[in-house]
Amino acid sequence: MIRPLTTSLGIALVTMPAAAAVDGLALVKAHLGAVDTMTADFEQIDRVGNSVRGVLTLKKPGKIRFQYEKGVPILVVADGKSLWFLDYQVGQKQRWPIANAPLGILLDPTKDATRFAKTVDTGDPRIISVEASDPRHPEYGRITMVFARIAGAPGGLMLQGWVALDAQNNRTTVRLANQRFNIAIPDNAFRFNEPRRGSPRN
Repeated sequence: MIRPLTTSLGIALVTMPAAAAVDGLALVKAHLGAVDTMTADFEQIDRVGNSVRGVLTLKKPGKIRFQYEKGVPILVVADGKSLWFLDYQVGQKQRWPIANAPLGILLDPTKDATRFAKTVDTGDPRIISVEASDPRHPEYGRITMVFARIAGAPGGLMLQGWVALDAQNNRTTVRLANQRFNIAIPDNAFRFNEPRRGSPRN
């Protein structure tokens, strides 16, 4: 079963020294502040190793679209207010406020990552890993994002993917490739058809 954006990038995480953690968070904050739009190819892997691919489109504030490959009757899209999980096979949808979604750190430019995130070490100075969660609302889940230090990328970092854990301990890995930043993306890229059994995604 495909679950909405909720496993490991294969990186062992250990606690970082405090000074390094602060520096890592500052770099991530600078990167997020420098990104207005992004597109990327993605691979989503569930906890038993099943994978699907697709294209990710992001536009701040609050818009993201996971367009799955042909034959997958699922769409995940945020329209600026809500994050929707749409199942066109059974004609159902689920909704989360963007602020409650683990991916809110990518979508909301007003969020201060230093207030609800911590840096964990990968053992590789070229990689920064940040874990974000709201301790007051564990039901929102937890996300660990992995960035590579790459000169020329916004803020000197490139988002490689993330590991998400939902309230039911369902884990999903998302790996990114062919990232492009700050290109023109129209708002209508985040529209969707209402899911009815057997209806098209868009």
